[in-house]
Amino acid sequence: MAEQLSPLGPVWKPGSHGNVAGGVGVTISETRPGSIVEAAAWHGTEKKLIAAIAQVVGLELPDGAGGGAFRNGAGAFGIAPGRFLLVDQAEGLAERLLERVPVDVGSVVDLSHGRTAIRIAGPEAEWVLSKFFAIDFSETAFPLGSGKATIHHDFFTQIQRAMPQAFDLYVFRSFARSFWQLLCRGAEDVGYEIL
Repeated sequence: MAEQLSPLGPVWKPGSHGNVAGGVGVTISETRPGSIVEAAAWHGTEKKLIAAIAQVVGLELPDGAGGGAFRNGAGAFGIAPGRFLLVDQAEGLAERLLERVPVDVGSVVDLSHGRTAIRIAGPEAEWVLSKFFAIDFSETAFPLGSGKATIHHDFFTQIQRAMPQAFDLYVFRSFARSFWQLLCRGAEDVGYEIL
């Protein structure tokens, strides 16, 4: 398969930026997973879809929006009741999931070419993200593996806590460059490094 070009193009500038006198508060990078998929259950079939996700991705999910799991580069989290965003480093996740999800259980949509995955990590990641989203990013309110779907102006964003101090953000490719610039601008006061 041909390698997909990054939509970040000229705004991706590796190195340290902003107020780094006291150190780098966050790192920002594009993660480029092989697959980004949304799966939705029909009413009453949520448990069957969750079981199929567990078989294919190997992650156990709670029933309901917000709950999730992340392990070894694979993530899954609820973005609405009966709807999940799934991420895997390997390509072909949609096809593997379609083999396990019959049409009477739900739908599977491959979003890999329509989304850009951005990771913000570091001790100031919660602070930087709280500038844009009206969400409590503390680990108590936003535990490891969980996720949320939210919006900042026109930037629809799906966010998962991938590690204690790291969040993966999924945005539309058409907005990725503008969102990247916004995120970098928001991290200037704490200092940031582009990886």
